[in-house]
Amino acid sequence: MGDFERLQRVIDSAVCGSVTAKSDGTTHDIFPIAIHPREGEALSDWVARERAASSIEIGFGYGISTLFVLRGLLSNGSSSPFRHLTIDPKQVEGFSSVGLQLVEEAGLRDHLDFHNGRSEFVLPRLLGEEQHFDFAFVDGNHRFDWVFVDLMFLGRLVRGGSVIFLDDYQLPAVKKAVAFCTRNLGWDVEEEGAVDAKQSPDAFPEHHRWVVMRTTAKPRERKFDYFVDF
Repeated sequence: MGDFERLQRVIDSAVCGSVTAKSDGTTHDIFPIAIHPREGEALSDWVARERAASSIEIGFGYGISTLFVLRGLLSNGSSSPFRHLTIDPKQVEGFSSVGLQLVEEAGLRDHLDFHNGRSEFVLPRLLGEEQHFDFAFVDGNHRFDWVFVDLMFLGRLVRGGSVIFLDDYQLPAVKKAVAFCTRNLGWDVEEEGAVDAKQSPDAFPEHHRWVVMRTTAKPRERKFDYFVDF
């Protein structure tokens, strides 16, 4: 079985509804915590479309979004090196390491760099290490200040002109953070996606949305007092 086929089998099995954690024997319902498979397909397609070889993710959870990102990275050429970095302080205790388990089952653990910490602490460290990424996915703390801080650091960690994909765009706090980036930083919204009630599992929120932004090739030059209300 090839790497792609093995990964797809893990995805198909996981999105059926529940996973038993090998770490403690607990059973975990995947939805509504994990992203919807339709959003996962969009995420994977964007990674592939961008020809990304490296990516970063805020919020690991049950690892479903990670599997879709890895599928996009893998589709860009298995002979080329690729890596995905995830950040989540609750993976071990809150999620019983299910995300790590699924990536291991997919045979791609060597391509995953997992950080068991809060993004507001991990991201500046990565910036200090001068790490850079081709793609970012954000699905962490959805309060405005946390989303805002994540985006400010990710805007410097991704290469100029790269894509940042955000989950839960239906939430006012996420919309507000995006509005700052488009109005003040000049980032562009390239896609707004949605999963309506007919497409969703019973446990999944209705009208769930995501948004795809592209950063500017170079930081927008702004005077020290520049500000556009958002």
